[in-house]
Amino acid sequence: MELINIANQMQDLINDLSKLRLSLRVFGAQKAEAISNYERSIAKTIIQLKNGVKFDLDGEEIINPPTTITDKIARGICWQEKLKAEETETTYKSLIVNIEVIKSQLNALQSINRNLESN
Repeated sequence: MELINIANQMQDLINDLSKLRLSLRVFGAQKAEAISNYERSIAKTIIQLKNGVKFDLDGEEIINPPTTITDKIARGICWQEKLKAEETETTYKSLIVNIEVIKSQLNALQSINRNLESN
């Protein structure tokens, strides 16, 4: 009876891996899109700052900042895009960790299965 239970658990983990493998592509694409949106927003904001466009950041008016700090200011203005990029990165990394955990569980069950079969 234990062999059947272990075999069922192993099959469940294999099914989980298959689902997560498919999710990896989806979340990878979301991650790439979020990063590219952030980089594009930074570039547009830098151009706008250099062209004298006025921005408001938390109640502070920004217009024609010094070139040396334009990049940092643009990153502050684009904080929401950065947050989205970080969230998608975290989700993607979490998915990879979950896959590794399931693989470890599957390896452990395979070892238990081998030991039970040999007895």
